[in-house]
Amino acid sequence: MTADGVGVVAHAGSVATRLLADRTGLTGELSKAMVRRNFTLVHDRGRVLVDVAVMLAAGGEAIADIDVLRHQGGVLGPVASPPTVWRALDEVTAGRLRKIAAARARVRRHVWAQLPGGVPASKVAGTDLDEVIVLDVDATVVVAHSEKEHAAATFKRTFGYHPIGVWCDNTQEFLAGKLRAGSAGSNTTADHIEVLTDAISQVPGGHRKKLLIRSDGAGASHGLLNWLTEQGRVRGRSVDYSIGFALTDKLRDAIDLVPKKVWTPAIDADGGIREGGDVAELTGLIDPAVLAKWPEGMRVIVRRERPHPGAQLSLFEERDGWRYQAFVTNTTLGQLAFLEARHRAHARVEDRIRHAKDTGLGRFPSREFDINQTWLTLTMIAADLVAWTRLLGCVGDAAILASCEPKALRYRFLHVPARLTRSARRRRLRIPQSWPWAAAVVAVFANIAAIPQPA
Repeated sequence: MTADGVGVVAHAGSVATRLLADRTGLTGELSKAMVRRNFTLVHDRGRVLVDVAVMLAAGGEAIADIDVLRHQGGVLGPVASPPTVWRALDEVTAGRLRKIAAARARVRRHVWAQLPGGVPASKVAGTDLDEVIVLDVDATVVVAHSEKEHAAATFKRTFGYHPIGVWCDNTQEFLAGKLRAGSAGSNTTADHIEVLTDAISQVPGGHRKKLLIRSDGAGASHGLLNWLTEQGRVRGRSVDYSIGFALTDKLRDAIDLVPKKVWTPAIDADGGIREGGDVAELTGLIDPAVLAKWPEGMRVIVRRERPHPGAQLSLFEERDGWRYQAFVTNTTLGQLAFLEARHRAHARVEDRIRHAKDTGLGRFPSREFDINQTWLTLTMIAADLVAWTRLLGCVGDAAILASCEPKALRYRFLHVPARLTRSARRRRLRIPQSWPWAAAVVAVFANIAAIPQPA
């Protein structure tokens, strides 16, 4: 084993991710957002932010991991050093974060316009939701292993942060996020409204006509439901919501009033009958005085199912052996079983969170809260780059890579080795001929190179 190899690129697939940022206009837009008047920088700050996002997409966990891209200087050109990255993150003020968000929205509009076949439809119970854009909001705990600014004890008896984010179920993009102290509440109305406002602004204008907002029980607050109802009254826009709801004493009393013949079978993710599960609507059985405190048009739907062996039941549930879960929605059309399956599909956000934690969200690098908030923004950009790679790059001959999760995508594509050669004033990246996904890798590069740049 010797360390004298030359012309070898370890993570050749990351070159495609960086090329994607350039072709979609993301690099240029971030450069505009980070521009400093009357000051010339050695490393363009938009390029630095893109490089950090590419590093996160490839599995980097610390700022020092930028050296992996610096190793690829023969292909990428000059890449900022870790100290320069630290300075760049420190230069991102609150005003520049807003400019970065606006830049992401402009790039997303261009990306969605290039999607083959249009924006993918969200699927529920084997059925497409057509042009409905589904936004899933949820929060998660990120453990901090040192005393970081605003890190605090969490409700899970750990120590760290409690960020909240919004993901687009159609495209798997990480639209908006907010870093919060570990002690932040799960159902804070103001935080939900803030991130949802930012997320809706990320959706291109032509696709905001039909929105579906999903959340677990943390979103069941009067303030959020009232706000969502008001958003649905915006001209040219309809906003449906599907929000988890706590089983209060009033709801339990209503459940006791449901006739046995009213319960209808629930359906599973494929549209088939869900064994041991039933659905019923409680809206007409609840005291009108209680419903009057909530937005007009809100429906309360409950699901019951036989618990798994060993599951813990409440005293109410132990009476008949059923486990109950409720949610509220303002959707007026559709069978109860379909609406319940649509709400249950919110669980997919747990996969999005897991992927985000594999792409930068699982570890914050700085003791300073503002730098960590910038890191969260770059995590969102990295998640978008991965999503765009699937949507724009993994098509045609590269479709075999489209269903890969981030870790599998790295293993098969982003971390593919290559040899860099030069001839006839051209550089060539040669991946191993025996690589199992060689044809798909080449196709991804070709698809990305064919993306028309924004005007």
